[in-house]
Amino acid sequence: MNTQTAKENLTEPRLNFFAFGPGAMLALATLDQRVARSDLERPLVELVRIRVSQLNGCAYCLDRHMTDARKLGEAERRLSTLQVWRDTPFFSERERAALEWAEALTLIAGNTVTDDLWQRVKLEFPPAQLVDLTLAVSAVNSWNRFAIAFRKLPA
Repeated sequence: MNTQTAKENLTEPRLNFFAFGPGAMLALATLDQRVARSDLERPLVELVRIRVSQLNGCAYCLDRHMTDARKLGEAERRLSTLQVWRDTPFFSERERAALEWAEALTLIAGNTVTDDLWQRVKLEFPPAQLVDLTLAVSAVNSWNRFAIAFRKLPA
């Protein structure tokens, strides 16, 4: 199937949530601005955003954050193996802790944040950074839900 045929088979976006919910979008953007002002490394935040978007199946957010990560100089090898990060040597202990935290919070229904995970995460992140990391995970999950619900498609 060529690109044109694939694009024609996509369903149309349902609603432009930016146009019809500017206040809601401003609220979400404010969360992202707070994360941007934190002292978390921007490449780490993008890895977390990508991983959460992979888990949620959000094509729009995956496209956006993969592009952002590449602009920050993220290695293609790491991006292509992010989905299986546990099985590669390409990620630091800090990144592994952040990714595991993001997965636990994203898949929290029917699960829990274990004490073992808590111990690993708090070794890598001081309390204020852990709050900001949790905010980053929460924000991208919210963006994913908007993009999926209203079928925001990659350009």
